[in-house]
Amino acid sequence: MSLRGRLINIYRLGIKELWSLWRDPAMLFLIVYTTTLAVYTAGTAQPETLYHVPIAIVDEDGSALSERIASAFYPPQFTRPLLIGPHEVDPGLDAGRYTLVLHIPAHFQRDVLAGRVPQVQLNIDATRMTQAFAGNGAVQQIVQLEVAEFVQRDRAVATQAVELAVRTRFNPALTPAWFGSLMELVNIVTMLSIILTGAALIREREHGTVEHLLVMPVTPGEIMLAKVWAMALVVLVATWVSLTVVIRGAIAVPIEGSVPLFLLGATLHLFATTSMGIFMATVARSMPQFGLLMVLVMMPLQMLSGGMTPRESMPLWVQYVMALAPTTHFTELSQAILYRGAGWAVVWSSLLWLLGIGTVLFALALARFRKTITRMA
Repeated sequence: MSLRGRLINIYRLGIKELWSLWRDPAMLFLIVYTTTLAVYTAGTAQPETLYHVPIAIVDEDGSALSERIASAFYPPQFTRPLLIGPHEVDPGLDAGRYTLVLHIPAHFQRDVLAGRVPQVQLNIDATRMTQAFAGNGAVQQIVQLEVAEFVQRDRAVATQAVELAVRTRFNPALTPAWFGSLMELVNIVTMLSIILTGAALIREREHGTVEHLLVMPVTPGEIMLAKVWAMALVVLVATWVSLTVVIRGAIAVPIEGSVPLFLLGATLHLFATTSMGIFMATVARSMPQFGLLMVLVMMPLQMLSGGMTPRESMPLWVQYVMALAPTTHFTELSQAILYRGAGWAVVWSSLLWLLGIGTVLFALALARFRKTITRMA
C-alpha cells in the first residue's frame, strides 16, 4: 500500500477513536473535570501555606503587650483569635476547634520590661501536619517581633556586618497558586494520555472490535498511530483550554514563556505517554487490572519527576533512573518555559530526550501490540 493510503487509514481510524470517545460520557467527564476543577482546586487550595488557621489565645496578663500580640494575628493567614480560659485549651484542641493555642502567662509584660525571659506556651494540634509545621514558625516570629517592637518602639535591629538582600525571581510574592496549578496540569497531561489510550484499546478488546480491525487491510502500526494521534489531540486541546481559561483566566497565573513551545513539548511528551498507555493495555487483561497498573506507574512518575521535589535532592541512582522517564523531561521543560520564560536554546535538550524516549516506547508498545493481536488472531 502507498504512503498516502497508509496515512488515510491512520486518519480514518483516528476519527473512529474520536467518535468512540465522544460516546463515552465517563471519559468525557474525566477530561473536563481534571482539566478544570482539579487544576483550579490544586491552585487555590494552598495546602502548604497558612490560610485561615484557627487560633485561640489564653491571656492571663491582660497587658498592653499581650493585647498587641493578640492583635497581630489576623486574616487571611489566621482566623480572628478567640480569647479563652486555661480550662478550655485541652477540650478545644481535642474537639479540633483550634490548631494553635497561645498561652501568655501572668506578669508577662512586667517580666519583659524587667529584662527577664518569661515563657510563652504554644499548644499545637499536630494532627494538622502542614498548618502545625508552618504555624509554629510563624507564631514564634510574630511574638518575637511584637515584643521587640514593644521594647524598642520599632523593629530596628543592630547593624550587621553583612546585609543579605533577598530578591525572589519568577514568583516574587511566593504565590502557591502559580506552582500548584501548573504542576497539576503537567501531571494531568500524563495521566489522561495513559488512561485514554489504554482504555480505548481495552474497550475494543472487550467489545470484540479488535477482531474486526484484523480482517481489514490495516497494519498494527496504523492502528497504534491512529490511537496515538487521536488521544494526543484530545489531551493537547484540553491542555490548551485549561492553560488559557483556568490557569491564566480564573486563577490569574502569569505565563512567562511561549505557549506554542510548551505545546510542542507537550506533543512530544504525549507521543511517549500514549505509547506507554498502549503498552500497559496489552499487559492488563481488563480495566480493573489496568487501573491497578496505573497506580503503580503514575505514583513514581509524579513523585520523582521533579514536580514535587527537586531532582537534585533525590538519591543519585533515582536521578539516573528517572532520566529515562518522559515525565522528568516534560516537567523540566514546563517549568523552564512557563515559569522562567525559557526559549528554544534552553529546552532543546529536553525536547530531544522526549523524542528519543517516545520513539523507544512506541517501538516497545508496537512490538507488544503485534504479539497480542497475533495471539488473538
